[in-house]
Amino acid sequence: MSGQSRSRISAAPSQRFSSPIDWFYPIRAMASKILANLIVIGSGILARALVQAYRQALANASKTGVAQETIQNTVHRTSKIKTEQETRQILGVTEASSWEEIMKKYNTLFERNAKNGSFYLQSKVHKAKECLEAAHQGKGQGTG
Repeated sequence: MSGQSRSRISAAPSQRFSSPIDWFYPIRAMASKILANLIVIGSGILARALVQAYRQALANASKTGVAQETIQNTVHRTSKIKTEQETRQILGVTEASSWEEIMKKYNTLFERNAKNGSFYLQSKVHKAKECLEAAHQGKGQGTG
């Protein structure tokens, strides 16, 4: 049995394969294994590079203060909530004004700023109305 295997190993390539295409199958199998290994190794390298780039971006953001600036901006935005008195000044109404008067003032100011293209003033008016609306609903629930 060992003599037969030796004769096959030492045989010429033309004697090992029964047809001329038979030599291609082992090469194709080996090529697919090599390709699979390259894909696995390449994806591992790419994953490590992405993780390293993300860590570097976080380090750069903390060095430049971008992270702190973002946190401060969100805290600053929430601290811009107006008091009821300030919102009444924006809309030009008093504490004795009815909800209909407030809405009339709101609609007038909102439309004027829409025509003139002042989005900043329009948003101020809208936020003022939202604040007064919340206060009005809170008073309605408190008395009911």
